[in-house]
Amino acid sequence: MTARGRAVLVTCEHGGNRVPAQFRRWFAGAEKALASHRGFDPGALAMARMLAKCLDAELIFATVSRLVVELNRSSHNPRVFSAFMRKAPRSIRQQAFEHYYIPYWKCVDATVRRLLAHTRTVVHVGSHSFTPVLNGRVRTADIGLLYDPTRPGEVVLSARWQKALRQHVPQWNVRRNYPYAGASDGLTRALRGRFAPSRYIGIELEINQRHPLADGRDWRTMRREVAAALADAIAVLTPR
Repeated sequence: MTARGRAVLVTCEHGGNRVPAQFRRWFAGAEKALASHRGFDPGALAMARMLAKCLDAELIFATVSRLVVELNRSSHNPRVFSAFMRKAPRSIRQQAFEHYYIPYWKCVDATVRRLLAHTRTVVHVGSHSFTPVLNGRVRTADIGLLYDPTRPGEVVLSARWQKALRQHVPQWNVRRNYPYAGASDGLTRALRGRFAPSRYIGIELEINQRHPLADGRDWRTMRREVAAALADAIAVLTPR
């Protein structure tokens, strides 16, 4: 969507738990981990598709499991490779890095640059989800909006999106920079280092996985309302 100088890009780094054939030997017995939040973000790809559809945005996504290679970490982060892949030879890890990590990051970077050639600002939304309970602690939010508090455009859009969500669905608990810090290592942080705050607004959307795992009417409603609230928030930022 382009609205008075703003384009929207949606990405989903953890859209599936696929293990390509050449890496499967390293995942023998890992079925439980692959099916859990460790292997992918349940609901994140469905949400990303809804956002892209409703906002007429470009969509980039991956379905290779984050346990093969973690696409939402910088290349120097030790968590790029899981314990499963760290058992494999370095050549195998390099193959995963070159076949999946590098092309994905290059594609996102190139798309942002292409959009910026035709518009003033790119709003990038990374679609993710989080497990309802982690290490015995219950996460107290339905939706999290992650952003860098030093980037004014991200602060404003996150606040507007939160306000719009509270208007659309007041029963949901919407928190900012929860359950993670928005400035933590990852794809949006790397892109912030490449593009000025006035040109790039990167926000990570985090959905509590209890909603997609229930897979009922409420989940379908959530996808629609999250997208509608974002459209409202962007419209406020870009009045006609």
